[in-house]
Amino acid sequence: MPFASVTDLPALVASGARIDAGDTAWLLAAAALVLLMVPGLALFYGGMVRSKSVLNMMMMTFVSLAVITVVWVLVGYSLAFGDDLGGGLLGDPGQYAGLRNLLTRITAPGVPTVLFACFQGLFAVVTGALVSGAIADRARFGAWIVFATLWTVLVYAPIAHWVFDGSRPGHAGGWLVNQVHLVDFAGGTAVEVCSGASGLALALVLGRRVGFGSDPMRPHNLTLVMLGAGLLWVGWFGFNSGSALGADSAAASVFATTLVAGAAGTLGWLALERFRDGHATSLGAASGMVAGLVAITPSCGSVTVVGGLVIGGAAGAICAVAIGLKYRWGYDDSLDVVGVHLVGGLVGTLGIGLVATAGAPTAVDGLLYGGGVTQLGRQLIGCGTVLGYAFLVSLALGLLIHKLMGFRIDEDHEVSGIDQIVHAESAYDLHSGARTRASVLHGLRAE
Repeated sequence: MPFASVTDLPALVASGARIDAGDTAWLLAAAALVLLMVPGLALFYGGMVRSKSVLNMMMMTFVSLAVITVVWVLVGYSLAFGDDLGGGLLGDPGQYAGLRNLLTRITAPGVPTVLFACFQGLFAVVTGALVSGAIADRARFGAWIVFATLWTVLVYAPIAHWVFDGSRPGHAGGWLVNQVHLVDFAGGTAVEVCSGASGLALALVLGRRVGFGSDPMRPHNLTLVMLGAGLLWVGWFGFNSGSALGADSAAASVFATTLVAGAAGTLGWLALERFRDGHATSLGAASGMVAGLVAITPSCGSVTVVGGLVIGGAAGAICAVAIGLKYRWGYDDSLDVVGVHLVGGLVGTLGIGLVATAGAPTAVDGLLYGGGVTQLGRQLIGCGTVLGYAFLVSLALGLLIHKLMGFRIDEDHEVSGIDQIVHAESAYDLHSGARTRASVLHGLRAE
């Protein structure tokens, strides 16, 4: 991720430097597109669960936006992008606490640093919200809020420092990007591998849903799934192209590879489905699109347009196979966070070591372009480190919360439906005479 220096704005103005209006306008738009991914993910996830817990699933996504944003402002950004405390492991938590001292700073190539901080904060939000899909239908809402808070500080912020915080004069930055020279343009490790590994850890802590493997647990509303997937695809252009931090040729190149990877991922998944099952499904089309976008996230700045087709198509087919691992190995990843985001993130990040070309913005050659195995080794180190760290720390957090307050809802509440028990609401009022607890309370207040 091509981050440059953060310096004092008055000093830049004195030397003739200034905020670039075009780059700033693009990053504002890109940040808004990343924000759009949150309701997109809520619809995507909400449609995939059963009707009795759709509101709870969507609430877990929306509360992630609220909680992680606040934590990011208070301490997360400083942990990720503050001056390194030593060894490239963590930024100074107090340096930018509350985003202080950022309103008068500028991040090269010419955007306000506070905007960059908000853009990066939305990456943290999307990553945390992704994790919730692994524990759909069975998690306590309060426990999820506690987990999201601690996870942002202990898991995401350190990994973001390792992967995204580039070095500059007087600032060492993170160890994976600066010492190992991992290439990850927009978050294949920090977002995708991290969310998948964290989701796997929580799925193991909470255990399998009642009826897993025997009862049908099909998506209750595929229309919502398709709509959410479409919004995610639109938002992903801000996610990837916005990471160029400027309205330039790099952003245009990334836009093209992101577009074709989503399309190729859709076709790859559908082809595998048609060959294996005899049917090409709407859920498969939506999932394949997401898989292709997941894989291109780290590699969007490292491959040609044809390379984007290859990585997207490969991810679509590979992830279509990977989602079946939960039945073979017995873990209950409710919405396939492991099969799509962890596996897809690995495909895209390791794919850089194979099909990256120096003609792309990151200027790195992979094995098939004469670069040897060096970059592939660097990508392996990055993937292994992030996977292991996110899994182990998330597992420890999940076990601690489960021990202290209980992470899983009661079995009878799970069977009857979380929406009514936890939120006193239902997603669909199918019977005009039915009254929810919320409507009764509202009537009492009116009286």
